[in-house]
Amino acid sequence: MRRFALGMMTSAALMAGLASQVQASSKDYSKSTKTDLVTKIMGNKSYQVYSSLRLEEVTKKVKTKTKEKKKYTVKKKVAVKKKSKKGKTKYKTVKQVKYKWVTKTAYKNVKKKWKFGKKLTVSADFRYAHVQSKSYKVKDGKRYYYIYVNGRPVGYVNEKAFVLSKANVVSQVSLVNNQYDSVGFNAEDAINYVTDQHGSLVDNDSVEISCKSAKLNISDTGYVSSRKAGTAVLTFKYGKAKATSKLTVRGDAKEGISSAGVTPVKTDLPKIETWSARDRASSHKHWATKSARDRASSHKYWATNMSGNAKGADIETIFYHPAVLSAPGSSNLEAKVSSAVQGIDFYDNDLVTSNLDLGQADNWEARGHMVYYNMRKVKEYNWQLIPSKMLSFNTWLSYIKNIKVSPYMKLGHGQSVGSTKKYVYVLANWNRSNNWSNSQELIRVKKSTMEIDKIWTFKVWNGSAKYPRIFLNADVIDDNTLLALFHNASKHRYEYWKISRNGDSFKAKEVGATGSDLISNSAEVQGFVWNSAYDVYYIAFNDYLFKIGAGLDGKTDAGKLLNRYKFHTRPREFEGLSSYKAELYVNLNHPTETLKVNHITK
Repeated sequence: MRRFALGMMTSAALMAGLASQVQASSKDYSKSTKTDLVTKIMGNKSYQVYSSLRLEEVTKKVKTKTKEKKKYTVKKKVAVKKKSKKGKTKYKTVKQVKYKWVTKTAYKNVKKKWKFGKKLTVSADFRYAHVQSKSYKVKDGKRYYYIYVNGRPVGYVNEKAFVLSKANVVSQVSLVNNQYDSVGFNAEDAINYVTDQHGSLVDNDSVEISCKSAKLNISDTGYVSSRKAGTAVLTFKYGKAKATSKLTVRGDAKEGISSAGVTPVKTDLPKIETWSARDRASSHKHWATKSARDRASSHKYWATNMSGNAKGADIETIFYHPAVLSAPGSSNLEAKVSSAVQGIDFYDNDLVTSNLDLGQADNWEARGHMVYYNMRKVKEYNWQLIPSKMLSFNTWLSYIKNIKVSPYMKLGHGQSVGSTKKYVYVLANWNRSNNWSNSQELIRVKKSTMEIDKIWTFKVWNGSAKYPRIFLNADVIDDNTLLALFHNASKHRYEYWKISRNGDSFKAKEVGATGSDLISNSAEVQGFVWNSAYDVYYIAFNDYLFKIGAGLDGKTDAGKLLNRYKFHTRPREFEGLSSYKAELYVNLNHPTETLKVNHITK
């Protein structure tokens, strides 16, 4: 309800803002004006960034002339009017006051002058970084904000460098026709960012959202139903910021209905268990302390494979992630870019990660940030120092130019991440949905800006809404194809589905099945990926990795267990898998690091 009350609140808020500006005009701006720690959206224009900004009193030597009165006693004979009897003139001595000009040299404070510090760089270098501020100074009526960039304190920049009073939203949203979707589409998911008049990020709940449509409407809580076909124009507004998005509910109510008819391949696995979430929680604090001393060297872990070989595979660190990418005190989840990575994906030398704060991945509307790294420029250990001042400014800047941080966005539980040359895809499903019949949301992000440019929803049912398939783990094969994993717990098997997009429509086909739960104590899948070079799937659970035939190009038997590996990483769990060509990568947290898998294909 809150966002729809803004129409009435806006005038009052604007009046309060004007009043605060009037009061502010009487302040002494030689000192910083403190604000809440806010996220700033950097624009494309280049403004100079300075190391400091201070107001100095300038002392100047000036010469001044002053007029002084000075009394002089002059002994001068002055004639008296009367003459003496002897006929002589009488004289007297008189005093005379004279004035003279005296030139004095004085030191005087004649004016105050703003002085900028060292020129560091231009604001455009931070276009795709996570920029924050909590103070500013006013020079000649203009605000200069002190900014933090990806967690590091940097310097002052003119607020014109920011994107002022702008709404950036997804231009098109396409929803599957789903009469059993009990929730609908959250219109806030279409927001990349909305800023106020000073370029500060506005909380999505503060944005007024309206829906113009003959058939569709928006609920008081901001959801658009997909139970019937139609089109709508969504308008997003905050102050002077305004943008629109076209939303379509597709017409085919049978789209996504398929059949799960593949016979699962038996595995003959023994009973395999892994540790519980409680075990992980009790160990994380200890490990975080220990790991801080280990980051100057690579980690390497060996795995025992299915035949009992204790060196059946190994993983070794190739990249330590930054400890955090936001300023200290970033308690607001929109402002905080956590180092807790839930999913990763490689495409060539591009690495993308889904970063959610601890505990957020289990939330229904789980949101966080995606981070892009150009791995061509990576140095194995230095990047973890990005939030600090331990790196020289020029070295730090060279790293910042190879990192992009997305706006705050919906990620689901963050492990269904994939990418292509131009795009990143996220299947943003809730991992506590208990396989409901609601639609599944696929989000496409442009790598060039790390902003969302398209959203679809689709559904996959086995015959009817009674037997839905909700995918908590998926891999992107190309811009039109997903491979997704479904755990059919009631039948103790894993199903593999190929989901193909044609325009805005989706078709689903089961392409394999494995007749096992793989892990017997209901551990959650921590990563799923298809390796194109060997036509196999990898499925991760905590410290276990299972290798399954995919059978997509005839190299392997679909659903057949080929090997399993137990890595000795306890209590550190896998948090995402990725594959590019023949290579395979895993991610671990505490500390967050990406590791390459070796020897696994031999």
